[in-house]
Amino acid sequence: MSLDAVEQDAQWMRLALAQAQSAADAGEVPVGAVLVCNGELVAVGRNAPIHTHDPSAHAEMLALRSAAASLKNYRLKDCELFVTLEPCPMCAGAMLHARLKRVVFGAADPKTGAAGSVLNLFAYNQLNHQTRVQGGVLAQECVAVLQGFFKSRRQAQQSTANPLREDALRTPLSRFEGLAPMPGLSHYMNNLPALQGLRLHYVDAGPTDAGQVTLCLHGSQSWSQAWRSVMAERVAAGERVLALDLPGFGKSDKPKKQTLHTLQWHTQVVLEWLQRLRLPTVLLLESQADAVHFPSSADASGLTTRQTLGEALLNLATPRIVRRESCLLSTMSSSEMNAPYPDQGHRAALRALSLTLTKTP
Repeated sequence: MSLDAVEQDAQWMRLALAQAQSAADAGEVPVGAVLVCNGELVAVGRNAPIHTHDPSAHAEMLALRSAAASLKNYRLKDCELFVTLEPCPMCAGAMLHARLKRVVFGAADPKTGAAGSVLNLFAYNQLNHQTRVQGGVLAQECVAVLQGFFKSRRQAQQSTANPLREDALRTPLSRFEGLAPMPGLSHYMNNLPALQGLRLHYVDAGPTDAGQVTLCLHGSQSWSQAWRSVMAERVAAGERVLALDLPGFGKSDKPKKQTLHTLQWHTQVVLEWLQRLRLPTVLLLESQADAVHFPSSADASGLTTRQTLGEALLNLATPRIVRRESCLLSTMSSSEMNAPYPDQGHRAALRALSLTLTKTP
């Protein structure tokens, strides 16, 4: 296969990965598919058995149905299907019935794969049609999406098993329904010493083997959703990007007492979180319009200076943060801004940090 053909396969698989991410955002197992005919995109599909109450609503099946309807022919002999996970027997059978020219998949499925892992339906010469099969295209990326999804599910289950602290609130997930999806998977952590059982939320997107990670740090009146567009751009460029919800913000637990929200505590939480993730070097991003400012201790002259949380992290000389940049974010809608905060009781962190916010000239 020529280099051009290899790159073309990778491009189609990236589109399938985008469908897989959409499935994950909807709570479905992240499998995505695209169907191509003579080099042109005809149909897409993503896993949807849960929401459709249909056991056959696999990504490949939905792509096949859409393509057949679009082309007005159930025979798809000139078509190629790209899917992020090795097809199961049901999907493999449908592909053979459709007379697909070629099937390309990313990750192997050792439990139900019907293209060589458990059995190979495509290898039976007795069948009246043979479909060419190729596996392993962007396999690591496809595996990472699946692993991230199930890791997030396990973390969510563990967090649910741990009771919410009496002095904190937790925003119902229903408040976040209908918001534009983040370009990554949600994760939760509640076993950091500084958290003392509180649940911390963050979004992780992009390749896990990136040599440098970009950390998006929201401001005093914002939360991780504000970084959605920036994250999408950087992930599309091949970067790994994290967006953290500080305690009291976004999907993280929200302590009720304003006095808890100090520079030292927030900084300690972030540093412990970075250490637990064992990240490589980190580029820290802050918003130009919404940086978190805290009063620092008095300097040698006796004057009190002010600094952002990002500056505080750098001043603590954590070796993981190599540099800091600021960027301009698009404005969030009112529904996005207010989603984490059903009432004033959920806004203790916002009130506490706004008291120490310094507006830059």
